Amino acid sequence: MSTNPPQDRIIIFDTTLRDGEQSPGATLNVDEKLTIARQLARLGVDVIEAGFPFASPGDFEAVQKIAAQVGSPDGPSICGLARATQQDIKAAAEALKPAAKPRIHTFIATSDIHLQYKLKKTRPEVLAIAEEMVAYAKSFVDDIEFSPEDAGRSEPEFLYQVLERAIAAGATTINIPDTVGYTTPAEFGALIRGIKENVPNIDKAIISVHGHNDLGLAVANFLEAVKNGARQLECTINGIGERAGNAALEELVMGLHVRRRYFNPFLGRPQDSEAPLTNIDTRQIYKTSRLVSNLTGMLVQPNKAIVGANAFAHESGIHQDGVLKNKLTYEIMDAQSIGLTDNQIVLGKHSGRNAFRTRLRELGFDLADQDLNRAFVRFKELADKKKDISDRDLEAIVNDEIQQAPELFRLELVQVSCGSNARPTATVTLRTPDGEELTDAAIGTGPVDAVYKAINRVVEVPNQLVEFSVQSVTAGIDAIGEVTIRLKHEDRLFSGHAANTDIIVASAQAYLNALNRLCAALQQGASLHPQRGAGLTSTDPAIAQSRI
Repeated sequence: MSTNPPQDRIIIFDTTLRDGEQSPGATLNVDEKLTIARQLARLGVDVIEAGFPFASPGDFEAVQKIAAQVGSPDGPSICGLARATQQDIKAAAEALKPAAKPRIHTFIATSDIHLQYKLKKTRPEVLAIAEEMVAYAKSFVDDIEFSPEDAGRSEPEFLYQVLERAIAAGATTINIPDTVGYTTPAEFGALIRGIKENVPNIDKAIISVHGHNDLGLAVANFLEAVKNGARQLECTINGIGERAGNAALEELVMGLHVRRRYFNPFLGRPQDSEAPLTNIDTRQIYKTSRLVSNLTGMLVQPNKAIVGANAFAHESGIHQDGVLKNKLTYEIMDAQSIGLTDNQIVLGKHSGRNAFRTRLRELGFDLADQDLNRAFVRFKELADKKKDISDRDLEAIVNDEIQQAPELFRLELVQVSCGSNARPTATVTLRTPDGEELTDAAIGTGPVDAVYKAINRVVEVPNQLVEFSVQSVTAGIDAIGEVTIRLKHEDRLFSGHAANTDIIVASAQAYLNALNRLCAALQQGASLHPQRGAGLTSTDPAIAQSRI
């Protein structure tokens, strides 16, 4: 990286696949991570933090595959997280080898409360570790990011020392994490300003920020940080992440886009400059949001800024009248700017494979032949049931098909009987991993409960249903319904998602998808991330539980 980093634009560092995946129940398999990584590249993010390679064999494989398949010379930088230990850094370097632009992101805590109670180390010890491990990481790759964990609660003078030493050792990006979402915008802006003014060699590195949304201030904190010199924003799609989540990428990008005239002077640009402040293709935002929501099983709330179902809806008569006369009366951005289109009816039952593929490409989906064939079969089945098929229907079909849930058990039949004076009864037939077909039936409090009880009688894996939600993709009685569920097994959460015009079928398939993930995890003996305090090989339990 240049010793004079660019300061007139904002670098978007996406950590959906690392910090975002730490959301309870949001665990992704390797293929799902790869699918999201490809879409993040299409979105135009500058850096993808693909995972924590030392955490588990699965994380290592995911980072390695993303580095090989997404980390091309004209693609994003691929980053791996590593604690400030040699084994973590070495694992990250190994996983990142296939990437054209690899980055190692290493961290250690700097706040007194972390030093005393978690690390049990002195300031001089932490200072020495930070310098030594940044230099060690630099021996593998040129692009090094260093984070002082819990910087928001660290003593400023010590923080300045750590950052100066890290930059001198080779760090090219200095990330300032508000690890617990504690700071307010004014405080966070002052923290960044203090670093700019008190770290002598800060001009040799990009200032980055990472923040959690515990007080709902993450996006506001980041925008204040931009005004004070931050040039990289670490964020996630839909704001997912630990606890209350991270700063949301779509909110940050559109905030900078819509208020470009306001932010231009802070980046040394003329106020009227129309040049984008980020490299993001905003037209990919909505599709990326939907993909992440479907694959993680984490629904987007209707009133969510930018990507929520109600973000561009107007119910008030006064608002409707104003929008009809001129959209600018009540809309500060165009729905098409994030990828929402007015094209509702796109294909029908007589449409062929070529028209189907062409429309999917227009929507940003470039499927392999096998995936396309499966999606086309689903499209034809839907076309027989539904006269008019919208873009959102197509997105639901494709997102449902490209989810690479392990298919250990396969749903062959589901049938229910219910009514006002009947006991809800379900019969299911599943194909087992051995190829055997098993049928069972159960009575439940409702048709979905009966289906789930029948499936459990076949699969025989203890679990607890902790979340069940149904959403209609489009309006109308023939709309596709999307079902998202979460199962709990021994304190681990597994999500499942499915879409179908028949809600009972979608419910059964979503449940089976989650059970298949659960069964696959049991077969593999998959460990949790070090951030979650399990599956550790570090001899220092305090460092092992670190996270930014």
